[in-house]
Amino acid sequence: QVQLVESGGGLVQAGGSLRLSCAASGRTFNNYHMGWFRQAPGKEREFVAGISRSGGSTYYADSVKGRFTISRDNAKNTVYLQMNSLKPEDTAVYYCAARVGVVLTATPGSYDYWGQGTQVTVSS
Repeated sequence: QVQLVESGGGLVQAGGSLRLSCAASGRTFNNYHMGWFRQAPGKEREFVAGISRSGGSTYYADSVKGRFTISRDNAKNTVYLQMNSLKPEDTAVYYCAARVGVVLTATPGSYDYWGQGTQVTVSS
């Protein structure tokens, strides 16, 4: 089992940047594919970015491609989401998640462990 704790959210103006971090407990962090998801009020949780166990493969939602970068440091049991050129429509609670399965996916239901979320608010 793994516990996930997100940090780094906050209020930023449009065009600004934030870096989210997700720290994982345990010694088997590199056994998990990791994903970032977000959920805005009244909307379903949606995939933002994913990274494979080794960090060698990454995958992004079209809405964030070119603006967000996911990375991981397996020695620190941490996954990051660098968010640049933020837009008001990026406002949401951001969650990190861990997946035990074989392949990296974008489906929230396929992830096994979730953090508590961190609020990101982008003002216009």
